[in-house]
Amino acid sequence: MKYLVASIIPLLIASIVIYGMYKKVKVYECFVEGAIEGLKVCFNIYPYLLAMLISIAAFKESGALGYFINAIKPIVKFIGLPPEIVPLVMVKPLSGSGAQGVYMDILNQYGPDSYIGLVASIIIGSTETIFYTLTVYFGAINVKKIRHTLWAAVLADMTAVLAAVTIARIMFK
Repeated sequence: MKYLVASIIPLLIASIVIYGMYKKVKVYECFVEGAIEGLKVCFNIYPYLLAMLISIAAFKESGALGYFINAIKPIVKFIGLPPEIVPLVMVKPLSGSGAQGVYMDILNQYGPDSYIGLVASIIIGSTETIFYTLTVYFGAINVKKIRHTLWAAVLADMTAVLAAVTIARIMFK
């Protein structure tokens, strides 16, 4: 069974190449053209990605994130979200790797089996890196006006956070 699982990807690649040869497609040339297209997409995305990463670093390093977290603590207590998780909720839409770091700090401090650890685990698994995703996908196709996408994504994340609190409360009690 271990060999079968390890050979799935090579078998898939071989079957695609064989099927392409059967259909008389120049497989290598198509691969090279795809690689060139991929590099073009990378070059198109890079400025947007760099601007987003610099903005995130400036927001964190300036201390604005800390002030924002302190300002919304009464709201999060009202909805039942532990204030210790606010940094995770704030960083996750901006940076997946930053959110993983915050998440690991929460688990190390409170434990994965605590209520705080459970809520953090649900949030890390059910929310999205909104701004990264918008930057990469819309930047790749040169969309400048995102219309309602941002607000729909923020609403989906807020719904995921409320669902995480509700699910954790049901499971923990």
